[in-house]
Amino acid sequence: MTALPNIVLVHGAWGDGSSWSGVIQRLQKAGYHTTAVQLPMSSLANDVARVRQVLAAQSGPTILVAHSFGGAVITQLGKDAPHVVGLVYESAFAPDKGETMKGLTSGDPQPAGASAFRPDKAGFLWLDRDGFVKFFAPDVDPVQARVMAAVQQPIAASEFLGEEPFGEPAWRSLPSWYLVTENDQMLPPAAQRFMAQRMKATVSSVAGSHASMVSHPDVVANLVMKVAQAVPVTK
Repeated sequence: MTALPNIVLVHGAWGDGSSWSGVIQRLQKAGYHTTAVQLPMSSLANDVARVRQVLAAQSGPTILVAHSFGGAVITQLGKDAPHVVGLVYESAFAPDKGETMKGLTSGDPQPAGASAFRPDKAGFLWLDRDGFVKFFAPDVDPVQARVMAAVQQPIAASEFLGEEPFGEPAWRSLPSWYLVTENDQMLPPAAQRFMAQRMKATVSSVAGSHASMVSHPDVVANLVMKVAQAVPVTK
């Protein structure tokens, strides 16, 4: 019989698993077993290990969905991502083999949101809270956006600006989809389209900000369910 795949959601820098709350509610209502990963954001290796831990705990075929820096994490899983049968990138990095995060994030022109970066003495990057609302989540209800800014998960600068080359990307061996966020001020839409096209992803778009999983949960959830129906899963 046909079974529903599991869904695993991976947040990016300055978000956390709760960023997916609206999407999770919709997926659960439709009957999908859904898990949101909580990344340590201390190193790429640690983040990849956490995703592998969650994937290994799944009971069968799984759709892996990533936002922002989470795209770099799922890409680094390579060819042997446990249980994964499809990838969904939402305004997410999708590095190719040999590229580095520093190369992807240091080019010109810089996105408007880069002006909100605030490094701390421990070597982590935060977003200024006003900048978070203005650039990261401008189409989210301001009260909710300020809560998101208050609970943001910082990322190690050594990870965000890492110089270690990526290996063989997971998207070379798995079917992939990409949701471009057209009003994004953190990861330019043109860069999103470039990465989506070179990975030969099935591309769709939404007139939303970098936080479209919060501001447009219906669009994101519907895309994930569409992918789940497109990937053959039997039980």
